[in-house]
Amino acid sequence: QVQLVESGGGLVQAGGSLRLSCAASGRTFSDYNMGWFRQAPGKEREFVAAVSWTGGSTLYADSVKGRFTISRDNDKRKVFLQMNSLKLEDTAVYYCAADQTPSSSTWYVRIPRIFEYDYWGQGTQVTVSS
Repeated sequence: QVQLVESGGGLVQAGGSLRLSCAASGRTFSDYNMGWFRQAPGKEREFVAAVSWTGGSTLYADSVKGRFTISRDNDKRKVFLQMNSLKLEDTAVYYCAADQTPSSSTWYVRIPRIFEYDYWGQGTQVTVSS
């Protein structure tokens, strides 16, 4: 089992940047693919970005491609989400999640699916103001 704790959320003006962090404890962090999801008020939780256990593969939602960057540091047991050029519509609670299924040829198909993830953090609020 793994425990996930997000941090780094806050209030930022449109066009600004934030860096979210997710710290993991428990089982070997490098065994997990890691993802970021978000949920805006009144909306369903949606995929934002994911990184494979080695860091060699990444995937982004079209809405954040070119603005957000996901990375991980297995030695520090952390995954990061660098968010640049933030927009009002990026306002949401952001969740870190861990997927323990070994990477395979279906990784890019599986990894955006919420139900593929085994562990979730509590979330961190990101609010973008005009």
